[in-house]
Amino acid sequence: MLPRVRTQSHSPLPWSLSVLHPAILSGGSGSRLWPLSRTLLPKQFLPLVSEKTMLQETALRTQGIAGVARPVVVCNVEHRFLVAEQLREVNVPAGPIVLEPEGRNTAPAVAIAALIAAADDPDAILLVLPADHLIRDTQAFARDVERAAKLAATGRLVTFGIRPDHPATGYGYIRRGAAHRETQDAFAVAQFVEKPNAARASEFLASGEFYWNSGMFVLPAAKFLAELGRFRPDILAASKEAYERSARDLDFCRLDAEAFARCPSDSIDYAVMEKTADASVVAATIDWNDIGSWSSLWDAGEKDASGNIARGDTYLDAAQGCYVRAESRLVAVMGVQDLVIVETDDAVLVAHKSAAQDVKNAVENLKATKRDEHIAHTRVYRPWGWYESIDEGERFQVKRIMVKPGHKLSLQMHHHRAEHWIVVSGTALVTRGTEEILITENQSTYIPLGETHRLENPGKLPLHLIEVQSGSYLGEDDIVRFVDDYKRA
Repeated sequence: MLPRVRTQSHSPLPWSLSVLHPAILSGGSGSRLWPLSRTLLPKQFLPLVSEKTMLQETALRTQGIAGVARPVVVCNVEHRFLVAEQLREVNVPAGPIVLEPEGRNTAPAVAIAALIAAADDPDAILLVLPADHLIRDTQAFARDVERAAKLAATGRLVTFGIRPDHPATGYGYIRRGAAHRETQDAFAVAQFVEKPNAARASEFLASGEFYWNSGMFVLPAAKFLAELGRFRPDILAASKEAYERSARDLDFCRLDAEAFARCPSDSIDYAVMEKTADASVVAATIDWNDIGSWSSLWDAGEKDASGNIARGDTYLDAAQGCYVRAESRLVAVMGVQDLVIVETDDAVLVAHKSAAQDVKNAVENLKATKRDEHIAHTRVYRPWGWYESIDEGERFQVKRIMVKPGHKLSLQMHHHRAEHWIVVSGTALVTRGTEEILITENQSTYIPLGETHRLENPGKLPLHLIEVQSGSYLGEDDIVRFVDDYKRA
């Protein structure tokens, strides 16, 4: 088992015997926000609303709460360096970054976070936050968290309810029960309700007894684990085994793959919240939006006089109520209304806003036809920087590569391709066989097929170069790594 994870020192919250432990859930794929959100770069790692990514906004939101511990982030193993780099960019020191070898929904993820928090503090209160929510008023958020945490300190499992302002059919609902007199606008949970049809959603809105289920929670860690053990002992046992058999890898907590694969997949709502007698709901005062589709992004954005939101290089003429996003070229939109138009350099989406929930069908078609536009963009991020494909054809491929200052690629070789490197800007330290050479702007080198090689940026500025690959097979899996600073296989 890993050693206990210590939190940084904080002044205690005035109402609590314990520090609040944020757990950020960052395992989603965001398929309804394709073509911008993809498997290797899903929505939580994108700047969808502000200049910061959704993960960064969530992490920064926790820093506005007094007496908070370092956040634990639970993410897919493929996203580990994205999480670490994005937290570093906004100066949020993380607790362990927990790596899931595969997705198992939210109940196991929260169980792992609760195990980590309880190991550090038996009385820990867990603040569970999805990484893809939009909340602009951070002061209201902190006040809502304080109200929920007061209730959680009494042993209640607390969720946040959002007061509905329209009969939404894309959210689950919570019906409130008896009021908790000791906490303002807090109630026992009478019922969790699945996403309703339009008629039922209108009834819920008119009754005044229902809230949207936000998917955010404040939980006594030990109490949550006890309730999970009562209702889903199989999930608790598998999660505990995966954590106890986990290993440290740089700043990451790598869960045991074999044990975690045996863990059933279930949500925290189904596994615990709908079964426990101790569920409570706090009526949140925040401006909240679950950025789950292009229509919800349009709902949340600042619109022009015609109700349009446009980002990037766009031209709109007689368009109304549209969301238009251009990533790589000019997009002109004329004489249409209520459309979502999203352009990337390898895919374009055009959909009516009413069909925004169906974008995932396009992603399923890409999977079924074995295409890869749902997996990665042409620019692919790596812990050392990024690369992007410029051109490719039979037996050749051309890439742009950026290596961050002080970073290096793995010491590697290829069985099926040779490479030419031309430095555009910066300085490259190249290992080629037994020699090391320094090449600068407008200089180049050649890596023969089968030659051991490594690329490093020893300078203080980003290194940009052009790579020309030639050979019988140019796939990314033709890499044999001998030494790697990032401990990739």
